[in-house]
Amino acid sequence: MRVTFVTNLCPHYRVRTFETLAAYHSVTYYFFSAGEEWYWQQQHGSRTGNFSYEYLRGIRLGRTRITPTLVSKLLLKPTDVFVKCINGRFALPVTYLIARLRKKPFVLWTGIWTTLQTPFHRVIFPLTRYIYSHADAVVVYGEHVKKYLLSQGVAQEKIFVAAHAVDNPRYSIVVSEVERQRLRDKLSIGPDQRVVLYVGRLEPNKGLQYLIDAFHQVKSDNIVLVLAGDGAEKKQLQERVASLGMTPKARFANYVAPEETPPYYSLAYVLVLPSITTTIGKETWGLVVNEAMNQGCPVVATDAVGAAAGGLVNDNINGLVVPERDPGALTAALQRLLDQPDLRQRMSQNSRETVADWDNEHMVLGFRKALEHVMGKSVTDS
Repeated sequence: MRVTFVTNLCPHYRVRTFETLAAYHSVTYYFFSAGEEWYWQQQHGSRTGNFSYEYLRGIRLGRTRITPTLVSKLLLKPTDVFVKCINGRFALPVTYLIARLRKKPFVLWTGIWTTLQTPFHRVIFPLTRYIYSHADAVVVYGEHVKKYLLSQGVAQEKIFVAAHAVDNPRYSIVVSEVERQRLRDKLSIGPDQRVVLYVGRLEPNKGLQYLIDAFHQVKSDNIVLVLAGDGAEKKQLQERVASLGMTPKARFANYVAPEETPPYYSLAYVLVLPSITTTIGKETWGLVVNEAMNQGCPVVATDAVGAAAGGLVNDNINGLVVPERDPGALTAALQRLLDQPDLRQRMSQNSRETVADWDNEHMVLGFRKALEHVMGKSVTDS
């Protein structure tokens, strides 16, 4: 089966996914982005892998990236089916229209699970809903996205879950005590201090002000808050920490490259992802959850996090799920884990067991079933 797969870029966490899909089908990936999206950490860069691909040159008009060569590629490339991510103000409608012009199946891939409320997205939502309904199949991050699409009238039989995954072997590596001590020394963390960790961008939609306020109320002398990342809110968050007198208990670790995160997860007592709903939507997933679980790290996440709504974080099993924008609930969750080390240990073991099955083969199976649906072939035929 010849597959033309159009998406913005290949991030570090998708190399293995794209390689796995390409092992089953003849896939050509067209990447239309230069990695300038507002939600993308520029330091991550873009990647390549063992698959056929091309990064397309383009120009930016405001927040829209125009890639003229994409049109000719899609018109002329021999293919049986088009797969397109939800991103791309230019690339999405162009790919859909060319698929229809060439009378080829169109498969949409999306992680959005709420109606976006920016002025632009409100205007184009009728078109978005049209593509949802008229795609030949829709591949989604998890059951939470499927539920949203069902509410928008998309037929259940054409929605396929490709459970959002990372390269588990990369994040489940054994981190030595020497490495953990080196990190403790780097961050000036004492041997008895337990680490409450956040990894990601320091942006308003991450809800970090609520985490800081919650941490301030936790009753424990041997804890430290580590915020590993960079972003527009960094100065504001540092000022909030200082105003609460929390500076001795907080560390701003700046940007941490993906390859360097396992020691942080290994050192952490708990990972917190306190994301909130904004006009730009909800946290589509939060792959730091997958990464942390590979190191046996329990997770506290809000109900605005896709990994929680989508079933990876199971409340009271491998972590705790709390209401968004509720520092009191965050405080209570952290206090509970800190006061009950046996509970933390049980959740740690459950985290490893849960994420072990949440791998790229399982994720790619969702794509393969969608391709089977639109092409009328068994996933074992090609």
